[in-house]
Amino acid sequence: MSSERILIVEDSDSCAHLLKDMLGGMGYEVSVAKSAEEAIKVLEDEDYELIVSDLVMPGLDGIGFLRVLRGRGDDTPFIILTAQGGVGTAVTAMKSGAFDYLEKNSPPDELAMVIKRALDYGCLARENSGFRKHLASKYSFQSITTQSPRMRHALVLAERVASLHQTTVLILGESGVGKEVLSRAVHFVSGGLPSNFVGVNCASVPDTLLESELFGHVKGAFTGADRDRVGKFALAHGGTLLFDEIGDMPLPLQAKLLRVLEERTYYKIGSDRELPIDFRVIAATHRDLRELVRQEKFREDLFHRLNVFPIVIPPLRERKEDIMLFVDFFLPVFRHHLGKPLPGISHKAIEVLMAYDWPGNVRELRNCLERAAILVNDELIRPEHLVINRNPDTVSIGGMGIQLKLDDESFSLDAVVNTILEETLKCCGGNKTLAAQRLKINRKMFNRKKLSTMEKE
Repeated sequence: MSSERILIVEDSDSCAHLLKDMLGGMGYEVSVAKSAEEAIKVLEDEDYELIVSDLVMPGLDGIGFLRVLRGRGDDTPFIILTAQGGVGTAVTAMKSGAFDYLEKNSPPDELAMVIKRALDYGCLARENSGFRKHLASKYSFQSITTQSPRMRHALVLAERVASLHQTTVLILGESGVGKEVLSRAVHFVSGGLPSNFVGVNCASVPDTLLESELFGHVKGAFTGADRDRVGKFALAHGGTLLFDEIGDMPLPLQAKLLRVLEERTYYKIGSDRELPIDFRVIAATHRDLRELVRQEKFREDLFHRLNVFPIVIPPLRERKEDIMLFVDFFLPVFRHHLGKPLPGISHKAIEVLMAYDWPGNVRELRNCLERAAILVNDELIRPEHLVINRNPDTVSIGGMGIQLKLDDESFSLDAVVNTILEETLKCCGGNKTLAAQRLKINRKMFNRKKLSTMEKE
């Protein structure tokens, strides 16, 4: 027996009983309401997988009933039944949100077929809705936790533009700050599905292949094109196309991209067939596009076409209040993936994380914590577990990245010592006592020269 529940709305007792017996014989659980007003009250307390309603009824008619339900956000599949045929009635019913339209004298097998199609559609729609809600929860702006006012501002901007599918978004920020994460949030919160989010990294694809990657090509378009290829434009149809590192796109291709964005059409390489595009455009880059325009390395007209709604993501060093939020987020993830207990992180290790500038931003922090999670064994993560990448002219002292940028003329042992003292004092907020503890020296060492930074006891 089927568990689907069907509500019949019919003012004629004989017709209602006939439909109830027919659908009940097919295994469905059937209820009857004699008017649209009665049905509305029933639906306040009961859920049904399908509604089959008469068109002409005293009071609110079938289409009026359907419009009331759709106005309330009720998307239950709805079939209109009437003794009055006509294309006009069918069109009105479908435009109002009906799944289908049938005459009352339709053969039972036709009714059974339409009923089954409507129930299958409803089942798929519910699964799709649940999947979308899961994605929206996972990739929502609320899932991007932050205590930084600048990052909150970026999220507010992204949330405002999410529903505007035709508005081009330009996301700016250093490598590793989370430009793709924010792009996916814009896509999913606006109702997109995973298959409709397509990204292309303009810096990682060779110039000679990038055009084919975007536009696709037909068989025989060039040497080696032994079959048709579907490009990113086609794959992103109906969804979002992310042009990651747009600042690295070669100039000749920039002109072609500009035409596509202006005309909303494109041609596959080797084809004369014009194809439409329908996707949201998000561009992202860590480069200064205005400076590239000044250097004539980026087209000014394309820049203005992309710079419709810019959003800037601040680097991690400018929102260090978020570091512990990321630690609290990543450690349970690693605990699950590695399948071993991770008691947590020590205060000293936290000091190391907070003192470092994270040039690789969130990506570098994640990698650092993952390495530490692999190294520890039923113990707290300590400073010695934190493997932090340094520049060649950078030394690590107590987890701090001290840069020794000294030219040959000024290089000396005294200059190195003074630089370490001054930079450590800066990292410790001018607190000489804390800086001395980090360097394992007597705090009086800081009196050996006049330091430019503000000193605190």
